[in-house]
Amino acid sequence: MDNKQQTMNARSRNDSHVALRALLDGRALGMVYQPIVRLDEGSVMAHEALVRGPEGGTLHLPSLLFATAREIGLEAELELACVEAAVRHFDVAAPGELYVNCSAGTLRRLAAEGCVELLALLSRHALSPSRLVLELTEHERVTEIDALRGAVSRLAALGIGFAIDDFGDGRSSLRLWSELAPPRVKLDRYFAHDIHLDARRVEAVRAVVQLARAFGAELVAEGIERPAELAVLRDLGVHCGQGYLFGRPQGATVHRVPDEVVAILGSRKVAVLPDTPHRGAAETVARLAVSAPAVEPHTANLAVVQVFTEHPELLALPVLDQGIPVGLINRRAFMDLYTQPYHKEVYGRRPCALFMNPNPLRVERSTPLEAMSSVLAGEDQRYLYDGFVVTEYGRYVGVATGESLVRAVTEMRIEAARHANPLTFLPGNIPITEHLRRLMASDSDYAASYFDLNNFKPFNDLYGYYRGDEMIKLAARSIQQEADPLRDFVGHVGGDDFIVLFQSEDWRARCERIIERFNGEALGLFNAEELARGFMEGEDRKGNRTRFPLTTLCAGVVLGRGQGFRTEEEVASAAASAKRQAKANGGGLHVQAADCSANDERREEVA
Repeated sequence: MDNKQQTMNARSRNDSHVALRALLDGRALGMVYQPIVRLDEGSVMAHEALVRGPEGGTLHLPSLLFATAREIGLEAELELACVEAAVRHFDVAAPGELYVNCSAGTLRRLAAEGCVELLALLSRHALSPSRLVLELTEHERVTEIDALRGAVSRLAALGIGFAIDDFGDGRSSLRLWSELAPPRVKLDRYFAHDIHLDARRVEAVRAVVQLARAFGAELVAEGIERPAELAVLRDLGVHCGQGYLFGRPQGATVHRVPDEVVAILGSRKVAVLPDTPHRGAAETVARLAVSAPAVEPHTANLAVVQVFTEHPELLALPVLDQGIPVGLINRRAFMDLYTQPYHKEVYGRRPCALFMNPNPLRVERSTPLEAMSSVLAGEDQRYLYDGFVVTEYGRYVGVATGESLVRAVTEMRIEAARHANPLTFLPGNIPITEHLRRLMASDSDYAASYFDLNNFKPFNDLYGYYRGDEMIKLAARSIQQEADPLRDFVGHVGGDDFIVLFQSEDWRARCERIIERFNGEALGLFNAEELARGFMEGEDRKGNRTRFPLTTLCAGVVLGRGQGFRTEEEVASAAASAKRQAKANGGGLHVQAADCSANDERREEVA
């Protein structure tokens, strides 16, 4: 950087310092207010005050204001000025409370000497102490927790509220929450952003909601910008929300939320949550590690025999060099050699490194089990017999057997198939049941639709599994293209069976379009011969040669609310019964009403 540029930068910084000093001396800080809304009733419960410098000036943004204040040691003075300006500009006729950000140091200063200055400020502007909430926001980790706890207690004695800001951003700690016991905690905006698309965010918020319940606190989700985000957060049990969806920061306070928000919060419709990873997806190789003795490369083979004798369950013995795995001795191979004539006499006192596998599989204990699937499919199958060494940062932790790996991966895949179908990647039985349970608990209107393929087995027998899979994937695409992803839950039970839990009011038209779309596109999967004849030839279940109509899609539908269903099983049974009736009618769409037993059909309607 040349001298001219340095001079210009220095002049600019100096101008900013002078401008900030003028703002503080002239009490010229501006304030905008953003509403905080209760998600259970849709009312405005508070406004957060956000500082702004002069419009169009270099210090307009709060980040520049505070960066400049830090440079010249005025950050504490700026924070106190923000509290004063927030109270001074606030419309006391606005509903609810006033939230004002401050650091731990500023909060302690406001609570000092009986809060005289703070109470005087509130009195001058006719704002009751019970309407002020000081929101702890920290750029550095809080260290003097005892002093801060005392300040919070003094403020609470006067009715002044307290909240923790940006929980989950890496600075606001769980210990701080536990120690200070705030009535409200604001969740960092990261968690609300695209939560309707991110199962891990859903699980994180679900966990924080449980924490809030355990600690007796209300949770405020920041950064809500989309209706879908709001619907998910409401269903997860978040108490309050803040973000552009409710209102952007502006000079005037608001008394009610937009009609769009009222409609979402007043609706009984259940949000479609992104598919949550199954429990096994988070498991690691640490689950397989078994503590086992180890030897060093120079250990005599006689000692190795002794170890194997004392540990009959040990299939392989790790060889370590200063705690680092350098080899693995397979029990069976070693003992087979050792029992040969003269082997003991020749090799008994020689180092065991002669008989170790010098390139054992070494796996960090934090490795996901799913990543180990490649070992099972690899060409080198010694790992299945020898097992492998489990490490932590490269150092020995334990051993694991190939058998335990095969069992764990198999269990994980079975569990995964219950959560997501491996062919279509649609949610499986467990997520379907969980969503249905939420629908029933909310007393929502819904249509449980069971889609199935007519004459799929003859098609699969005629063309083979590859084209059969293509037809199943076509059914999945046809359903997904017509379902509303924010209202309608699409699941794949297995094979050619799909469940759709519709909340869209036009569910019937969607079902009809799904069937029409599939039936049209499925023709492209048949050979010209079958298309020309209009049927397939194959064997029936008794082995007789017969003709089958071309494969089509059908659906059975049962309307959930008002039918008296008591369990998810009853709904599923009723939907399956409707699907069977649709097939018996030759395909298409069949809608039936059922009583709570899901067995007796009171009325039927065929479309």
